[in-house]
Amino acid sequence: MVEAKKIVALDLDGTVVHYDETVDPELATALQLLDRDPLTEVIIATGRSAESTLKIVNLVGISPTWVICCNGAVILYRDPLASHGYRREHVETFDPKSVLELLYGKIPGARLSVESADGVFYFTADIPFFTLPVERRQVDFAELVKIPATRVVTLGDEERVTRLLTGAQLAGINHVFYSVGEVACLDIAPTGVSKASALKWVNGKLGVSRANVFAAGDGHNDIDMFRWAGKYGTAVAMGQAAPDVKAAANRVTSEVGESGLLRALTDWHPLL
Repeated sequence: MVEAKKIVALDLDGTVVHYDETVDPELATALQLLDRDPLTEVIIATGRSAESTLKIVNLVGISPTWVICCNGAVILYRDPLASHGYRREHVETFDPKSVLELLYGKIPGARLSVESADGVFYFTADIPFFTLPVERRQVDFAELVKIPATRVVTLGDEERVTRLLTGAQLAGINHVFYSVGEVACLDIAPTGVSKASALKWVNGKLGVSRANVFAAGDGHNDIDMFRWAGKYGTAVAMGQAAPDVKAAANRVTSEVGESGLLRALTDWHPLL
């Protein structure tokens, strides 16, 4: 009997790496083994920008063929001749003008930014997140709204952002929300774009049976990926995930600090 090919799709922060960007050696060894296996396609699926993602890929010691960044808006393909060993194989953008104008009007003092198709981060006031691109350019609002975006990232007062989220203005806008203290962040993607849509696009190239798909993550940006993977395959939520994230998965493992991903992979993959 010929063994079928498998996909292992993995979120990074809180799943593969701890929040201080360290990785457990035992997990790194396991992922390196799976990455070398010709019948296993390890795919990173993260909200990080491309260069921030590849930093973690190198830290873990793997070289996957496909890497999904920016919550699905950017798909990288391994290419030894390209910068950092990967080229941008598929990029989704949208016109950010209307959503930026909405945010500008509803969240006074908000820090507004756009990540462009080539990975440059344009901003009106800097957003100091290490998961965003290193190449950054400050522009005025009139210029910002003209830049085709893989995503719009906004930092603002949590109360005002929450009020906007509970209203009708953001209905139908593809976004991820999280808060840091009294500051809230909105990460807005092109309509219909998610980790799930990117995985579906990649699997269109691979042709792997969805019964042989394993996906793991811990965030709200993993919910669509869980629904796609878990319909026929395995969707694993980390132990520290929020209740609604866990509800979207069909399995819950232990927390990232308790080797949750390694435990789930060991149970699922015959090589481990």
